[in-house]
Amino acid sequence: MTYKARDKATLKEDDDEVDFAVLLDTIISHKGLIAAITSFVVLLGALYAFMGTPVYEANILVQIEDNADPAGAAKNILGDISSMFDVKSSADAEIQLLGSRLVISRTVDEQKLYITTQPARFAFIGGWIARHVPFDGSSIPLLRYFAWGREKINVVALEVPDKLIESTLTLTVINNKTYRLAENGWSTGWVGQVGKTETFSSDNGPITINVASIFSENGVRFHVVRHSRQDTIEELQKQLKIVEQGKDSGVLSATLQDEDSSRLQAILNEIGYQYVHQNVERKSAQAATSLAFLNSQLPDMKKRLDDAEQRQTTYRNAHGIISLSEEAKVVLGQSADAEGRLATLEAQQKELLMRFGPSHPTVETLTEQIALARQKLGELGAREKAMPNHEQELIRLTRDVTVANDLYVATLSNIQQLELLKSGKIGNVRVVDTAFNQETPVKPNKPLVLLLSAALGLAAAIFTAVAIELLYGGVTDVDALEKNTGLSVYSIVPFSDVQEVLFKKIKLKVREILLLTKTAPEDPAIESLRSFRTSLEFAMLEASNRIVQITAPAPGMGKSFLSANLASVLAAAGKRVLLVDCDLRRGHLNQYFGLGRDTGLAELIAGRANMELANKKQVEPGLDFVSTGTRPINPSELLASSNFKRLLTDWSQQYDVVLLDSPPVLPVADSEVIASSAATVFLVARFGKTKIGELIESEKRLQQVGARVRGLIFNGVVQRSGVYAYGSKYGAYRYTSYRYEVEADH
Repeated sequence: MTYKARDKATLKEDDDEVDFAVLLDTIISHKGLIAAITSFVVLLGALYAFMGTPVYEANILVQIEDNADPAGAAKNILGDISSMFDVKSSADAEIQLLGSRLVISRTVDEQKLYITTQPARFAFIGGWIARHVPFDGSSIPLLRYFAWGREKINVVALEVPDKLIESTLTLTVINNKTYRLAENGWSTGWVGQVGKTETFSSDNGPITINVASIFSENGVRFHVVRHSRQDTIEELQKQLKIVEQGKDSGVLSATLQDEDSSRLQAILNEIGYQYVHQNVERKSAQAATSLAFLNSQLPDMKKRLDDAEQRQTTYRNAHGIISLSEEAKVVLGQSADAEGRLATLEAQQKELLMRFGPSHPTVETLTEQIALARQKLGELGAREKAMPNHEQELIRLTRDVTVANDLYVATLSNIQQLELLKSGKIGNVRVVDTAFNQETPVKPNKPLVLLLSAALGLAAAIFTAVAIELLYGGVTDVDALEKNTGLSVYSIVPFSDVQEVLFKKIKLKVREILLLTKTAPEDPAIESLRSFRTSLEFAMLEASNRIVQITAPAPGMGKSFLSANLASVLAAAGKRVLLVDCDLRRGHLNQYFGLGRDTGLAELIAGRANMELANKKQVEPGLDFVSTGTRPINPSELLASSNFKRLLTDWSQQYDVVLLDSPPVLPVADSEVIASSAATVFLVARFGKTKIGELIESEKRLQQVGARVRGLIFNGVVQRSGVYAYGSKYGAYRYTSYRYEVEADH
């Protein structure tokens, strides 16, 4: 059998259309869940904020000093040789040096950072108690192994086999002079003396340890770990944050965080010391190279000075020349300066070429200045040639003496400076600010943690609520209901608080009339059913019989509530109505009228009773009622029998409306059997619970037996701030095991 096409019921994704009103709806619907999740996350955040281990932060400031460059020094004879080693490095280069393995590895070795010792604390709260509450647990047997205060030990040496690297050793304090070391907390271990290097033999190899001091109660345990030296260096490099304080300031800030404020201070100050020390070492090494070069040149310079003086004296005596003319003196002074400058520049160039390549900027600058000095000498040489021959010669000899003397004296002075550099007393970096013991931790930041935990908790709670709605929530939008099923919504029945009270009585099996039409006849839900009564009359005009079936996709949709009260509303309008409880498995319509099951539909179909016995006439004026009767073991077979169809035919001729409360469609096949005989079928959808996919599948099954679903009754509608998005969004039907028991009717 074919059934109508589903083009208009095609499931569409409208995720992008979820707006603020939809989100607000979800929040209001799940406000309890949202409050619970948010409170839980805030509680976790508060526990961390107030009980978490504090983390301290400290820093040191390092200045890179700016000195004269070699080009400027070249203006004097040989210049200040120390300036040749004070070329200011870039901040980026010094940042790399400050965080280099050279500096960090020395710090790790000096501070023994690859050895960590931690007192055993009681789980979760031990650290907090030690920091805030004066408590002595040594008198309590089960607690005496834990540290409750500022207990500490100082392990200055620890060497273990490779297999025990990163393994935890347990050190138990016997007294302030002895201790017990074990590979774990349960082994016997070895006894050692404080202040003495001990070597113990283990199954994995020898363990060497030196405990310098103990500050602890007897019996307290400490966890001792020997870490990999390389891993420790790399980890410290990752944690150390180095930045320049301001642009081109030449001041670097090195920042570090640690749980131990005293240890943090020691580490940072050691880093500063090692950084300055390596800078001095580097300059001392450079100075030693230059010193060796100048010492090798000094004898030759002395010989050249002596030879120049001898030549000058001999020439004067031979020619009887006492002094030079004024012009010759001027030329001599200028040429001597030029010769001295050229000699200085060439000496500096030769020394720098021992450390840098010819393309180095400083070397290139010197090369340019040497060319200018030679050009100047050429100009002075032309002036000399215009003078008498004996003056030219004396100028040359005098200039040689002056240049040789200045060069020799300058070299002696620079040798003294290099000796000072070599001794390791001069560098171009210094620690401006050392680290100090921090009293206020930077973590946990209590206000920030609480704020973030509240925000995170709220976000997680809202996400959970939305996920629940999308995954498990039903349709809440009438337009969506009609658009995606292709069925018209004939009635929207609001949620009734009064009916909730009545339903509790039904569950307690209270024997009284529990119809909402009698208890609260002006309830909005009843007004909606009165409106539906009119729509139903028009719908039945085209029907082939007077049988109206009320069913739902799954249990808990409120179909029994609707059937009972709709029958009452129809009867109140003067209709002769027969209400039949066709749910032979879990039907309980009798409880709405304060009746028992007694003889009912099951007995009528089986032929064990007649209509006089089974029909409870005039339960209300104009309303007759047939209960389920005794629950049979074969309900589907009874409903599929010809006797049931005959009963329906007879009732259709006797009553204006025969209203059948049927079992849900998806769990069992009973409704499909009943629908084949009903001319008017309505499906009940429960607000926020029924999935679009369930309605589509239910209609499909009913169509397969030739039934036509007239429309939908939207039950239990709750007034909200907006309209929900509906899920997955429409909840494509999946074959699921429905729990089919007494319905939560409304």
